[in-house]
Amino acid sequence: MSALDEITNSAAAATAQQKAIEHANRQTAPMAPFPEFLKYDDNGCSLDLYCKRKPDMEPKMLKWAFKLAERNVGPQYKACSLGWQPKVKQSDLNKNWARYLVAVDRATKKPAAYTMFRFDLDYGRSVVYCYEMQVEAEFQRKGLGGFMMKALEKLAQHYRLERVVLTVLKNNEDGMKFYRRLGYDIDENSPDKADNEAYEIMSKLML
Repeated sequence: MSALDEITNSAAAATAQQKAIEHANRQTAPMAPFPEFLKYDDNGCSLDLYCKRKPDMEPKMLKWAFKLAERNVGPQYKACSLGWQPKVKQSDLNKNWARYLVAVDRATKKPAAYTMFRFDLDYGRSVVYCYEMQVEAEFQRKGLGGFMMKALEKLAQHYRLERVVLTVLKNNEDGMKFYRRLGYDIDENSPDKADNEAYEIMSKLML
């Protein structure tokens, strides 16, 4: 293959990635093709799931999302160089581009878990970027987190996106094990060990 052919193929691939992201971002109900991911009835759980953009989320749900993140990972942030910065976390959770997949207990109507994500270009790659995955304590270790990650993977595959990418604190040993069990590995764009960052970037190839 000539250098010109390589450049042409690379440009075509980049255009395809961009178009895939644009198509995914136009979807107002991206989970609609997958009704099997809008209910979770396993391990004693009876949950309904919905997917909304941040502007369509009820304020009380966003407050709950922050409080759950604070309970689940606040101590780990405090224990590392990043520290727990509540205003930064609240700002992140309230980004207008954010999408939420939320699980709600069918009987009590109380929220059980959420993932905040985005369709995005990451280092030139089309990805579903998972910014948060948080599960209430009573629903942990029941397969719910894995189920919701599978939902994100289904989105990536359906909309022809290259990877699912996420960030996890290095001191979150349970989180690291959880993602590795699901087939995620350290991403090529994760910080070098010499940088001594408090987090790793992990990803899973979808195409």
